[in-house]
Amino acid sequence: MLLHNPERSLAGLSPADGHALLGNACTTLADATRDGLCRGWGVASWDTRSLGVVQVDDLPSPDVLMVRTGFLVGIDLLDATTVLRTAWQAGETWGMSPFGGGHGKVWEEFDPRPFLRPPHDVLSRVQAAFRTAFHLPTASAVAVGTDDPGHLAQLVQALGAEVDTAAVSQYLRTLHGRRQS
Repeated sequence: MLLHNPERSLAGLSPADGHALLGNACTTLADATRDGLCRGWGVASWDTRSLGVVQVDDLPSPDVLMVRTGFLVGIDLLDATTVLRTAWQAGETWGMSPFGGGHGKVWEEFDPRPFLRPPHDVLSRVQAAFRTAFHLPTASAVAVGTDDPGHLAQLVQALGAEVDTAAVSQYLRTLHGRRQS
């Protein structure tokens, strides 16, 4: 069971009130798991920055933290997710929305295939973006939505590609450098 977009409920609350509200929700979900009402629980957050403000380190740790993933996620959000995962000690991280809500023109203009180990030219740009999304941030699963079974088949095929983690690390260093300038 996933607590969906808790940041919306936290908007406008003080850190203390947000901590209490999120704490009650997390405790309820942890209790439901303990009582066998669900196998596990997690938090799905579009923007993790506000969750870090409420100090989650003493709240029940979710089995899964589901966050935005991929090239279209800014460095501030990637960093906030890293801090949140460390503080909360979530069991797994899952990614969502690796194409930023669509995969239109951006994937015609940007080629993410160099982030894969050769031979990377056998995959499409969308496949490369999907495969690399497992590293922006590191995620054990990435959720996508589509009404096209062919698109899903292409994404499954991309799972066999190997990501060039050195290229991803350099990309992240570059994003950090641009933010500081």
